[in-house]
Amino acid sequence: MTNTTILLLVFSVVLAGVLSYYQYFYKAKSQSKWNWLLAFLRFASYLLVFLLLINPIISRSTYEVEKTPLPIVVDNSKSIPFLEKNENNWKIHEQITTNKALQEKFDVQLFALANDLQPATTFDFSGNQTNIAAVADNLKQLYRNKKYPIALLTDGNQTVGKDYVYNFQENTTVFPIVLGDTATVFDLKINDLNVNKYAFLKNKFPVEVFVQYNGTKAITADFAIQNGNQTIFKQKVSFTKDKKVQTISALLEATSVGLQKYKAVISSGIPEKNTSNNTKNFAVEIIDQKSEIAIISDIIHPDISALKRSIESNVMRKLTILKSNEISSLENINLVIFYQPTAAFKSIFETTKKANTNTFLITGKHTDFNFLNQIQDDFSFKMTNQVENYSAQFDATFNLFAQENIGFENFPPLENAFGTITAKKNQATLLQARIRTVTLENPLLAFAEEGTQRKAYLFGENIWKWRMESYLQKKTFTDFDLFMDKTIQFLSANSSKKSLIVSHESFYNSGETITISAQYFNKNYEFDDKAQLTIQVINNETKASKTYDFLKSSSNYEVNFDNLSKGNYSFVVKEKSSNATYKSSFEVLDFEMEKQFVNPDISRLQQLATNTNGELFHPNQIEALIEQLLKNPNFSPVEKEVTKKSPLIEWFWLLVLLVLTLGSEWFIRKYNGLL
Repeated sequence: MTNTTILLLVFSVVLAGVLSYYQYFYKAKSQSKWNWLLAFLRFASYLLVFLLLINPIISRSTYEVEKTPLPIVVDNSKSIPFLEKNENNWKIHEQITTNKALQEKFDVQLFALANDLQPATTFDFSGNQTNIAAVADNLKQLYRNKKYPIALLTDGNQTVGKDYVYNFQENTTVFPIVLGDTATVFDLKINDLNVNKYAFLKNKFPVEVFVQYNGTKAITADFAIQNGNQTIFKQKVSFTKDKKVQTISALLEATSVGLQKYKAVISSGIPEKNTSNNTKNFAVEIIDQKSEIAIISDIIHPDISALKRSIESNVMRKLTILKSNEISSLENINLVIFYQPTAAFKSIFETTKKANTNTFLITGKHTDFNFLNQIQDDFSFKMTNQVENYSAQFDATFNLFAQENIGFENFPPLENAFGTITAKKNQATLLQARIRTVTLENPLLAFAEEGTQRKAYLFGENIWKWRMESYLQKKTFTDFDLFMDKTIQFLSANSSKKSLIVSHESFYNSGETITISAQYFNKNYEFDDKAQLTIQVINNETKASKTYDFLKSSSNYEVNFDNLSKGNYSFVVKEKSSNATYKSSFEVLDFEMEKQFVNPDISRLQQLATNTNGELFHPNQIEALIEQLLKNPNFSPVEKEVTKKSPLIEWFWLLVLLVLTLGSEWFIRKYNGLL
């Protein structure tokens, strides 16, 4: 209590006494015993009011001993019993937690570590993942601004999470205790595998595999990639005690359309303790990119042969040459090229418009421009009977697809009727028409889009000269053929957008959480956050099925499955209001990440101990660990002074006393007829 507060209290007592004396004794005719009682009650009331206003605080100091925390973290994953030879080593935490000297010095707490860190009393070693980085993250929140040691009982093999070696704070000292057989065990392992999810039919796709050897002798192993029962790639791999990691690169042929499942396998003639890490499954979706293209022409021209050679330089494209009266169906046609159309093309123009088929129109000296004005509404033609030579001017602002200038300005001019070509709608121009040095407003090569239909217009014949000029300049047709390939790719691509998009993997490991995400879009292709998505999962072997609802997140919908048994599953995703569906499948493999290791990771545990100024221990060195913890002065208990401040009298009781004094005074005055 401060001096000011004491002075205020003294002043309050004096003031309360003066006020009560003035009211009951000053100029009073008599001083009966009732006056003295009433004066005392009035004095008490004034004093209580002053105490409420002043609210005097008193401080009390106590001392308490705060022990340093000592978290004992035990790896509770499946890898511990798999690696451990002596099961008594699993209970070495009891040597620490039951030590009386440690209990007197430290606040000992026991934790279990798997995918996360949890308080524990017993351990079942059933965790499917190990996240050692979670120890640092959780204890940092639990013991803020404290310096403490950590006894970490683990094999050091982390399967999920951040790099634990650099995740611990400076105020923590980690003492790793290595669990598992530290003797070197022979083992071959596929560490990782990189491959694209998609590949095109009849193309080759790369696969990159990282294999690892654990041993002391030089050996040669056999690596293979299998597709079903067929081995499609084989390679010998050599390892030594100094070269224990190898990278294998393979180019596989995409021979069949659809989801193709593969298995990478490494083996040798030497028996291994752990063979579950010798294989890795992966899948690739093989897409048939082959485009069927029809060129319609009633005349014979070198352009047609040049277009066929250029387009079919990509083996995934097939071009068929037809006359205007020879085509009856567009069912398998991705793109129709109209070469110098006339009125005889009317029926095929109408068919492509109804079928929403993409088109490429090429004009020239034999084109009927009056017919084009009637049959299409992208351009308006005002042409004369005079023929003009038009050179190309590359437009660098073109952005529908990536196309470099391959020297278009140096190509021979194309022939077309002289006149004015005016765009009726928005169109993108790749090449502008030019007569000698004057660039015209007429386009030479332009593209238009209407809904999902894509169109291209080339206003001039003799494009075969461009291909020949490109060869003369570069000694190869590659530049021109690539330009034509990009044009055809843009026109033959399916531009329709799916309303229901589902993302999932082809393989999942048993025991891990399986997540499938989905997005649903309305007719304007906007994300619909009110969609009702369900998924039906069917076990292909037992035919058992179950339906789940998707939960909405910020930008998609997700559903999670836990503990699905190994096997093949098919599933159907449905949106309730639109009946949009998506069907696919996945396989749950009999694969446990925690059983992929044959030795503890001593090097990383040693690095962790060094980084945190700790020390690495083995199970037979627990007494040395206990001794170091007891002798280390940095972890001594701290005596703290705890100051507690509280009111001299709680305001509640002051109010109660004030009501009693005022009430008593009123009743006494009423009883004596003084009111």
